[in-house]
Formats: sequence, structure tokens, C-alpha cells
Amino acid sequence: MSGISIGIIILAAGSSTRMGQSKQMLPVFGEPMLTRTCSIAIKSKATYTVVVLGANNNLHESILKNQQVAIIQNPLWQNGMGSSLKAGLKHLLTIDAAVDAAIITVCDQPYISEDHLNALIDRYLLTRKKTIASYYSESPGVPALFDKSIFPVLLNMPDDQGAKKVITLHPDDTELIDFPGGEIDLDTPDSYKSFLDKNS
Repeated sequence: MSGISIGIIILAAGSSTRMGQSKQMLPVFGEPMLTRTCSIAIKSKATYTVVVLGANNNLHESILKNQQVAIIQNPLWQNGMGSSLKAGLKHLLTIDAAVDAAIITVCDQPYISEDHLNALIDRYLLTRKKTIASYYSESPGVPALFDKSIFPVLLNMPDDQGAKKVITLHPDDTELIDFPGGEIDLDTPDSYKSFLDKNS
């Protein structure tokens, strides 16, 4: 990856309304879901890791003190995921204005792995496609890597729109990589209980 810089933006600003408590703090494979996602991102081939916080930001920031991540607070997190995506991308560009690409991911996919993030990066380096997206549930989704040529589109997206909408704008210049388990996200007590039951 000589001369190539790639950032990972972890969206973790939500209030976990459906869970009824901070899902970022829920134990997944022995550690809080948020710190686990950050650790995986840090271990990947990416150059930078940016975490976007919002609701419960003091609590969440307190568990990231020993993580080598850049933390940005999004005061507009309630406007939607697009708001946090844009805040994270803007912060990444202040770290490295010439960054080549950014991976957008969330913190509530328990089966995210270093290998999968590296697969996105490797496919990008090989093909230089504008978008490298994960594929699960017969649909593209996050984690997804976007070339810097897509940054203006991301920065102009509506606050209540996620990365998936942008992925669909460039079908001919998008590569898809299977993400087994990518459809599992821990949004509700039932989904978390089901996850624990399968991994106990």
C-alpha cells in the first residue's frame, strides 16, 4: 500500500432507541461492540480510523481512550446516518486531505472482521473501482469502500440517507464482496439475545 492512504469511518452516533440501552457498550465476543469494531479497523490495512460519536458521547468516548482512533462528535447526529457519515468524512479530510479512499462502516455488525475489511481494500487496489461494497441478503451494503472521486457525492447526500443509496448510484463501477453474517446487526434485545444464543 505504498503511497496509498485509506481511512475507515465508524458510525457510532445513534441512541440505540430500539435496543433500550447503548448497543455500543454491549459485549460481543468478550468486549464492548464499539471497542471491538475499532480494534478490528485498527488492525486492518487502513491508514486511519475515525469514530463518529453522538448520543452518550461521554460514555462511549471513555472506552476509546486506549484506542488509536480519531474521535469526532457529531452534534447533529439526530438528523440521521448521513449526517454522521459526512461529519466523519470531513474529519478524515482534515487528517489527510489527499486520502485516496474511505471505508464507511457501522459498529453493530458483530461478524465484521479484519479479513473482510482487508478484502475490500485489496479489491480496490486491484481494480480501482469507485466503490467496493459488501454483499449480503441479496443486496449491497456496508462496510463499503468509496474512492475519493465519490467524496463529493457523499458530502452532498441528505442527512437522513445512508451509504447504501450512494452505492446504488454507480452499479457499473461497483465491485461486490460477499460478507457472510453481514445481515446480522444488533438493533433490538431479540437480535442480541439470538446472537448470544448462537455464540454461547
